[in-house]
Amino acid sequence: MILAKYSLRERYACHPNPSKRVNPDRPFTLVLSGGGLKGLAHIGVLRALEERGLVPSLVVGSSIGSLIGAAWAAMGTTQEMEARALRVRRRDVFQVARVDVAFRRLLAPALYRPEPLDTLVSSLVGDITFRDLTRRLLVNTTDLHSGKQVMWGLPGLLDARVADAVTASCALPGIFPPREIGGRAYVDGAVVENLPVRLAACLAPGPIVAVNVAATSVRRQAHETEGFAATYIRGLEIVMQTQIEGQLRDWSGPPLVLVQPRVEHISMFEFDKTPELIEAGYRATAQTLDQLDGRLHMIGRGMHPTRRLRVLVDAQRCVGCGTCVVQEPKVFRLDARGKAEVVTPVQTWSPLQGAFVLNCPTDAISVRPEETAA
Repeated sequence: MILAKYSLRERYACHPNPSKRVNPDRPFTLVLSGGGLKGLAHIGVLRALEERGLVPSLVVGSSIGSLIGAAWAAMGTTQEMEARALRVRRRDVFQVARVDVAFRRLLAPALYRPEPLDTLVSSLVGDITFRDLTRRLLVNTTDLHSGKQVMWGLPGLLDARVADAVTASCALPGIFPPREIGGRAYVDGAVVENLPVRLAACLAPGPIVAVNVAATSVRRQAHETEGFAATYIRGLEIVMQTQIEGQLRDWSGPPLVLVQPRVEHISMFEFDKTPELIEAGYRATAQTLDQLDGRLHMIGRGMHPTRRLRVLVDAQRCVGCGTCVVQEPKVFRLDARGKAEVVTPVQTWSPLQGAFVLNCPTDAISVRPEETAA
């Protein structure tokens, strides 16, 4: 298949059929990240938005974010989505490709068979193309051979089956085999951009609500990283979060509301946490919108919401490695003893700032809300 060639603005232009645009009076884009089963939190996100009458004019999804976005675009109600999610079991997604692994070994296309995932996706979105959708959806994938990011649902890419694009977006390399679409092989778009906000910024000047379920702030216990699959998955979590932090650290695009459900303590492929995940997505979104006083369309450029915090250093824990100084020289310096010292203790941070707190090897750095700090 030869992809249609457009300029950046042409390719990222609005849907060719204006009648299919949703909520034109208050448009905003919803971006849903990948993160394995943790992405079920996206259902709670959609429910919280729905309760406040906030309907995205566009949903952009990676991996399970594309699956949830496609289910919403095709099924319509969050109640249906939640009921369906509660019925999903491990066998509905993961069945080891025993024959391939046994006989082809390192030449096996993936650890798991594609058929269960194909069946699940098809049961959620049916046999429709992007052109058939009444709600606007983009699915983030990566062309395995060229390494290019391909967004299904853009002009020129509307005739693909939604199920094929979603299956490709969920095809973590090594976990599921690549998906062939039009004679080319595609895998998870998270390989290039797990939270594709750059695309969303090109599409419209309105606010972006981006949901990141790939946070890694909780340390895993030794038993949680035993074996190939667990080690591989933990590595993916770290790569995804580091990628997102790098892309958004100095965000200066359209207003970006970052929602980060507290799901970092849950593994990417736990099937018995669905109610907790959905509730975490709902709660995080509701709290974030409350912090903005419901004024989603009145916020300025940059990342939101922000918090006023005080940075503290425990001198007894600090070993003077200087990592914090290298990462944030405007906040830290080394004192005469070679210990970290806070130069500007009171900071106003967006949700992704302050990564150095987690990167301190001795956990010597902490933060507290400014109004309660000593």
